[in-house]
Order: sequence, then structure tokens, then C-alpha cells
Amino acid sequence: MQNIPDVVSVQWLYEHLDQQVIIVDCRFSLADSHLGQQQYQKSHIIGAYYLDLNLDLSSPVEKHGGRHPLPDPTELAKKLAAMGITSNTLVVAYDDSRFAFAARLWWLLRYLGHQQVAILDGGFAAWQNAGYPVTDVIPPPQMATFIPQLHTESVVDMAYVKNCQDSLEVVLVDSREGDRYRGEREPIDKIAGHIPGAVNYPWQEVTDELGYLRSPEEQRQRWENIAVSPEILVYCGSGVTACVNLLSLKVAGIQGKLYAGSWSDWCSYL
Repeated sequence: MQNIPDVVSVQWLYEHLDQQVIIVDCRFSLADSHLGQQQYQKSHIIGAYYLDLNLDLSSPVEKHGGRHPLPDPTELAKKLAAMGITSNTLVVAYDDSRFAFAARLWWLLRYLGHQQVAILDGGFAAWQNAGYPVTDVIPPPQMATFIPQLHTESVVDMAYVKNCQDSLEVVLVDSREGDRYRGEREPIDKIAGHIPGAVNYPWQEVTDELGYLRSPEEQRQRWENIAVSPEILVYCGSGVTACVNLLSLKVAGIQGKLYAGSWSDWCSYL
């Protein structure tokens, strides 16, 4: 089994299409929850399956737990198996939102114990711009077995964050845009602001404007002020785009944990 980098180029993917690579389309729009599925049905990378942020990569919303609670591991494992994903499969996820949704699948697979997963650099637009083939043909279900081996140490809940708030050993990272972090604007959640003590590292800084990953050196420079912290906890609005920062941390050689409920969970208790 070959090792796969965390981010691969469209050329790499094109050259590996005939090999044991499962491609997953993660396109989604928070403004229109049906758009990603519609885009996929119209045109996608050859052989790609589709996973929906709300239906597949999250579990139903409850009073607490945030807007995108983590999916049930057993249910997600069944869906992964139906795509032919086993412990030996290379998985490449893509979106058209600067890793916002592909990184959720990247993180989830690693949480389930599957390390052989990458994100497509530049997303679907990069694939199209390179002139590589697309299709509207939806691949058939496959018969495979995916056995999750949960890395529960990579995720924390509200109680854990609350207990760490006054600790000098822990850095809490807010991944949202600066104006949402500062409480100047809140388009989604009921309350504006941030978790007390959190520092702001907007997730959009991980890529350039076209959705290409900035260099490993730039990722390391980005985190240099907190790189030596014993523990880094990362959150966003609902635990989705925080995964882009977790990718950035990993590229920089730094470990981080996800506060899965994020601000939408935290403010549900206020």
C-alpha cells in the first residue's frame, strides 16, 4: 500500500485513475443544500461517488451538538463500503470551496482510522481547467467492508473545552472569518462572538484565492506563534471548515484536535 500525501494535484489523480483510487465529490453549498448534489449529477470526475455534508457527513441536528454533528461511524462506514473503500483504498476527496467540505471527509476518514486519504488541490475547477474528462455517469454501488477504528483522541466536546479554557497548556483556535470571530457579523448562529480565550486563524488562509494549498513553509509560518503549544483545539461555526485548519496544521507537522460542535454548539448553552 503506497503512502498518499494529504493534498494531490489534478495531474496526480489523472495518472492514478486506473489504479485503486476511490474519488469522492464533496461539493456543497450552505446557502442551497441541494446544489452540490445537482452539480454532481450534471458533471463530475469520472468514477466519483458523492457524499452530502448534511445527509452523509453529519448526523441530524439536536438541541446541542452544533449544526453539523459528527455522523454515526457505523452508518458512514456502510456508505464508504458501498463505494468500495476498504483499509487498503486510496481516497481522494474534492469540492469547489477551497477544501471546505472535502477537508471534512479527509478528517472523518482519519478519525475512522483510514489514513490513505487526500484532497484534490484546486478542486473541481482545477480538474476542468486542465481539460481532464468529466461525466454525468454515476458509478454503481460496490461490495466492500470498511471497519472503523475510531481515533477518539482527535475530537473533543464542550465540557473538555470548558475545562481547558484557563489552561496555559492549551490553545483554542477559532477558524472563522475575522468579523465573525469579533462578533461584528453572525449570519448563521443565534449569538455572535467567540469562545473566550480563542485566537483567530481564518480557514481561508490555508489556500490561495483559486483553492490551491499554500506551501508547507507558509503553513509552518502561519502557525509559528502557537506551534510549541502542548495542545491545540480547533473549532469553527459547526466543525466543518475547522478541518481545513486541521489539514494546515498537519501539513505544518503539528497536531490539532477538533471541537466538533464548535461555536454553534457552544452558543447553544449560552
